[in-house]
Amino acid sequence: MIDVLVVDDDFRVAEINAKYVGKVPGFRVAARAHSAAQALASVQRGTIDLVLLDHYLPDQTGLELIHRMREQGHGTDVIMITAAGDVATIQAAMRLGALHYLVKPFTFAALRTRLDSYAALRRTVDRVGGRGIAGQEQVDRIFSALRTTSVPTSPGLPSGHSEPTTDLICRVLHHAEHPLSAHEVAAETGLSRSTAQRYLRHLEQAGRLRLSLRYGDTGRPEHRYAWVAP
Repeated sequence: MIDVLVVDDDFRVAEINAKYVGKVPGFRVAARAHSAAQALASVQRGTIDLVLLDHYLPDQTGLELIHRMREQGHGTDVIMITAAGDVATIQAAMRLGALHYLVKPFTFAALRTRLDSYAALRRTVDRVGGRGIAGQEQVDRIFSALRTTSVPTSPGLPSGHSEPTTDLICRVLHHAEHPLSAHEVAAETGLSRSTAQRYLRHLEQAGRLRLSLRYGDTGRPEHRYAWVAP
């Protein structure tokens, strides 16, 4: 399990974010903090793998907190979750080593996409780490693990479709080892089967997925979808 520290000065927002984290397999909320001091104390205990960090905190900014963590030798991973959308703050977060930057307000699907990519990064590093020294292929694999899959939206998504949900479904299929049914996609994403089917149908029509049929004992073919590389 990946232990997560949720940091937000708003108690209600922290609770919502914590509930989101709890819905993603492989992640659990180890602690909540509502100030930089509380967050640093949790990190210092050494049980936190990932910090979901707000920038606007009552005692310090999120960026200042990351800087203090690094000064003290804490390499704990950070994903920024904040309303701060100015380029200067985003660049500073990147330079301090934030792995993702999610601007409020956001959906559960958008957060799950970032958490899934973070989990993929950890798995990739664990596999490569066993070799001691990474070659260029392994280095590329590590860096690509953090990329969130997106789908071109031009000329626009159909009414009722959201880009974060589209990205989430694409990421699941992109990393799947075999074609998936709508039921399997729904189970992987936490969406309803009907919603997954609606998005899958659109993506297949847009040429992003390949549709195949698998015939079972019932005689009715099961629709299965596979990622089509751009």
